[in-house]
Amino acid sequence: MRGFIFFILALCAMVPFRAMAQTEKAERLDSVVVSSSRAGSRTPVAFTMVGKEDLRSSNPMNSLPEVLSLQPSVVTYNEGGTGLGNSALTIRGVKGSQINVTLNGITLNDQESQEVFWVNIPSLTNIISSVQMQRGLGTTASGAGAFGASINMSTETAGVDPSGRVDLSYGSWNTYSITVSGGTGLTRSGFYANALYSRNSTDGYIRNAFVKSQSALVTLGWMRGRNSLKFTWLMGDQRSGITWDGLDYEKYKEDRRYNGAGEYHDENGNVCYYDNQTDNYIQNHLQLNYTHRFNDALSWTSTLNYTRGDGYDEYYKEEKKLKNYGFVFTPNDQWVDNAKSDVIYRKKMGNYYWVFNSDLRYRKDRLSLTSGVNLSFYHGDHWGEFLWAKILGDGYDYASMNSAHSWYFNDADKKEADIFVRAEYSITDRLTAYGDLQYRLVRLDMDGKDDDFHEYGGKDLLDYGKTWNFFNPRAGLTYELAEGQKVYASVSLGNREPGRSDIKENIKGTVSPIKPESMMDTEIGYSLRSRNFSASVNVYLMEYWDMLLETGRLSSSGYAIKENVDRAWRRGVEFAGAWNGLGWLGLDANLTLSNNRIKDYTSYVAVVDENWDYTGATEAFDWGRTTILLSPSVTAMMRARVRPWIHASSSLKTFELTLDGKYVGRQYIDNTSRDSMEIPSWFVMNAGASHRFSLKKGTLTLSAYVGNMLNRKYWAYGWRWEACSAGAAKDEIESGIGVYPQAPANFMFKVSYGF
Repeated sequence: MRGFIFFILALCAMVPFRAMAQTEKAERLDSVVVSSSRAGSRTPVAFTMVGKEDLRSSNPMNSLPEVLSLQPSVVTYNEGGTGLGNSALTIRGVKGSQINVTLNGITLNDQESQEVFWVNIPSLTNIISSVQMQRGLGTTASGAGAFGASINMSTETAGVDPSGRVDLSYGSWNTYSITVSGGTGLTRSGFYANALYSRNSTDGYIRNAFVKSQSALVTLGWMRGRNSLKFTWLMGDQRSGITWDGLDYEKYKEDRRYNGAGEYHDENGNVCYYDNQTDNYIQNHLQLNYTHRFNDALSWTSTLNYTRGDGYDEYYKEEKKLKNYGFVFTPNDQWVDNAKSDVIYRKKMGNYYWVFNSDLRYRKDRLSLTSGVNLSFYHGDHWGEFLWAKILGDGYDYASMNSAHSWYFNDADKKEADIFVRAEYSITDRLTAYGDLQYRLVRLDMDGKDDDFHEYGGKDLLDYGKTWNFFNPRAGLTYELAEGQKVYASVSLGNREPGRSDIKENIKGTVSPIKPESMMDTEIGYSLRSRNFSASVNVYLMEYWDMLLETGRLSSSGYAIKENVDRAWRRGVEFAGAWNGLGWLGLDANLTLSNNRIKDYTSYVAVVDENWDYTGATEAFDWGRTTILLSPSVTAMMRARVRPWIHASSSLKTFELTLDGKYVGRQYIDNTSRDSMEIPSWFVMNAGASHRFSLKKGTLTLSAYVGNMLNRKYWAYGWRWEACSAGAAKDEIESGIGVYPQAPANFMFKVSYGF
């Protein structure tokens, strides 16, 4: 409710007069904050922009990844089947841990897993004002995730007038969203305030896919002359059912809404479900930014960020060995040390993240020059809390066990220092040269024991310390053929360290030794833009060495386990076009054709005995040239916007219909390209309608959305397990897959009032 209180205070501060000149200065100063990570019109990289109108008009059920799903080379999925809950996206097949996501120039990627957990920041489409999505290595940015794509977001700038907005949405599976926002506009004293509060809930499509979340945003700013000072608080709070296990494919064919999380059997053998099998997380982001414009050519901006996160997952598990949770039994104890019991426990975490970045930007005549530094420190704790064991009962002293961290406790510190300099110089009126140099110094330290309570090389500690030095250069040229037409080419080199979860599995011996990965990205493109038509084509060659790839397996916490492959590549061509020649009809489309290969892939399969107990050995299988997992060779989109009564004199002119279709070609769950690991292609259509009424003060908008209107039954993501006996052949590998079903036809209705 803190967000709601701040919102009321902001409304009370509204001052009803215009400040156009000051607001224009505000927009110019605010643009400096995100300029260091964003590409410009002459930067030789592939990117698209998504503005406030598209973000606000999207289906309110959709998370930000699904709002971006119509962009070139993007594939998305949601674990619970609806837009709320855990969502993910890939860009050119590049996974979330390799996509750098920034908000106002500060990376949002978790510093340990390098992922962005979108469920932790609900209602982002209402919070941000624009998104730039870069494909390929793109421009340099802070954080480890910029290794194939980046998503750069910015929050609202100071408005011209006082404003307010209320959005109410309701739809399938008891899904609702309430968002209230307001802003003062820029006052004569230079002060402005924006506030937003959002609450969301859904029962989810699959069982236990419920979500209850809230988010809040407060921006307090002051601007005078050439100076800008802005404080931003962003809060995300979510409680959701655990869905990352997916469901076995054989079960999927019987009941695609099934979710086994929390399932157990009572004394009579009846199936029951633990109602608190949940993921819980709260995160607060605090940012303080100062920007100073020395003159029209030179500006400086610095941001201090503090992020605090706390959360836990709670589980009910059947028939687990108590000694694996830290219980120690003596010969006189009633239960022996191999005793099994139903148990309830929590996996907890707490972390904080400090960032300071500072950029200096010079722009005059033919030269645009930006240089900056980014310093960060992250600390994360992970520990287990045991709540209950069936054979020990409620009277056991679990608290003393937890206070001693008898089960597990480990932590990690990550320090990073980045410096970069980027320049664009117009050699002639038509030819622009681009150069971008980045140096990263990264240090990771880990300590403690993990949750599986096993020994790793004779010890149970995850002791690890490593320093990496990376140099990432980029260079390119852009040439304007004529007004609205340009060609460009660039070559970039990127290097990136492995994540904490990758290193953990290496220490445990689950995967081979983990190394940093490297990639050379070549981008060659052409674009045409006129009044009613735009088109572009981009060829990319992403060449990898020691590429870190998922194996198709998941850790106990749902992370995808990765390994290095010596040589791999993603090569493709992207087409995009848009046309609006009739006024009442707008069309846009994109198509990506790609080749995503591993040169020579070897998998290692765990060996089991006749009782299906793991022996600790593995068998190696050579598969030759294979397709990289979760990388379709074809993705395509087409969208139509129709305003049939645009020339009417009444409010009918605001009526708009949208229809879009997304095609995603065949993919694989793992890197072996076996037919049994295939994710079939799918095609999904969505539709929307909106009508806006002008009132004496403000506007009222009614909207309706239909998702998956053809009611396709498909699954968009998966994992696999496999095992074999010693000396087995390929066709003797025992395996199975788990899948994530996506929602069938669904509906959402929205009422919005704004002034």
